[in-house]
Amino acid sequence: MYKKLLFVFSFILISNLSSAQDLAVLTQREQAKVIDSWLDYRIQNLLPNLMTETGVDMWVVISREYNEDPVIRTLLPATWHAARRRTILVMYQPSANAPVETYAVARYDVGKAFKRAWDPETQPDQWKALMELISSKNPKKIALNYAKDYGHADGLTTNEHQVFLEYLPQNLQANVVSAQTLAVRWLETRTEPEMATYKHIQEIAHSIVAEGLSEAVITPGVTTTEDVVWWYREKIKEMKLDTWFHPSVDIQREDPANNEQNRNFATKAPESVIMPGDLLHVDFGITYLRLNTDTQEMAYVLKAGETEVPAYLQDAFKKGNRVQDILTSNYVAGRTGNEILRASRKVLDAEGIRGSIYTHPLGFYGHSAGPTIGMWDNQGDTPGAGDFPLHANTGYAIELNAVVFVQEWNKDVRIMLEEGALFDGEKVTYYNGRQKEIFSIPRVNGYLGN
Repeated sequence: MYKKLLFVFSFILISNLSSAQDLAVLTQREQAKVIDSWLDYRIQNLLPNLMTETGVDMWVVISREYNEDPVIRTLLPATWHAARRRTILVMYQPSANAPVETYAVARYDVGKAFKRAWDPETQPDQWKALMELISSKNPKKIALNYAKDYGHADGLTTNEHQVFLEYLPQNLQANVVSAQTLAVRWLETRTEPEMATYKHIQEIAHSIVAEGLSEAVITPGVTTTEDVVWWYREKIKEMKLDTWFHPSVDIQREDPANNEQNRNFATKAPESVIMPGDLLHVDFGITYLRLNTDTQEMAYVLKAGETEVPAYLQDAFKKGNRVQDILTSNYVAGRTGNEILRASRKVLDAEGIRGSIYTHPLGFYGHSAGPTIGMWDNQGDTPGAGDFPLHANTGYAIELNAVVFVQEWNKDVRIMLEEGALFDGEKVTYYNGRQKEIFSIPRVNGYLGN
């Protein structure tokens, strides 16, 4: 099945190589085919393992139209943009490691995976129909999407929760549990088809970032940071992609009046005209095939007579790469996000690096579910999300910065980096490499690559 999926997807890619700077972006129809095939694969090959792992034999996801549970959005077919009326999905595993039975207690089939298990003509009350299904299975644990630590797993509204418990037979009341761990594991785990394609998705994001940080977009003395920001937004639409956040572009420069290196991330950088000698930083992400990227890279605008980025800035940039290496070397399966942060900070302190780590899971959501590894405003433990352990086949935005004193500017420079990566259980691999040198504007030796 997996090889068949890859063949189909590869065929679609090859047939579209002429679009988007030779980086294939599928048509909406083709995207829908891939999304639906991935969903079927996840239900058949991933969900049984996760339900067995977490000890949950029944997972009930309830959502009302336009008040979507974050999890149900990952279970709907590509042609559904929202739940319909009240959509109830039931996933039941009769025994450990067995295939999962899937039902839709709704007026419609929900894609191919969830067949309708409610006939309103026979039983007009949707809640009673749900309880009849639950009672027939007699589950030991009924997991619902309410959660303390993750908004992604807390999508069940108060009303739906209350009504569910009012209808649920008394003998099953004690079997209701939070689906937090199961929901997080579902959201964070990448399947083989998704892992195979993520490099391509990140490659598209890198290509757009690089073009925006180039002479193709930037005319020094004329172009502003907001011009570049909105160029990115237009480029995303032009390529028929989506984004999950508004991009940002900021400037550090030798001018003592420029204090960007100390700006609090809660404050938006002011719009500025881009000038020679400026060090640019972009924060950018796309959404494609329901998966997200989150990328931060940097570029320098050459002054008259300069033919390359100054060595002192490239040396500062290497400190950012070193922080990346320190962090990813501490990715060990079973460690919590807080433990990874503590271990990394210990090395930073020993090496005298002024670094800050605020790495987060990346997948169906840009700020997705899984172990939080630091926050930009908290370099200590993050209770709850930071206590979640690291699992294999999970994706992350390796996000951090290093502050380096640059003598030539007589001030600090902040190197801010972020790249998508996969932890396979043993090591971290960047989906499409990482930036190792600051881009020059204009390019002197062509695209520097990642």
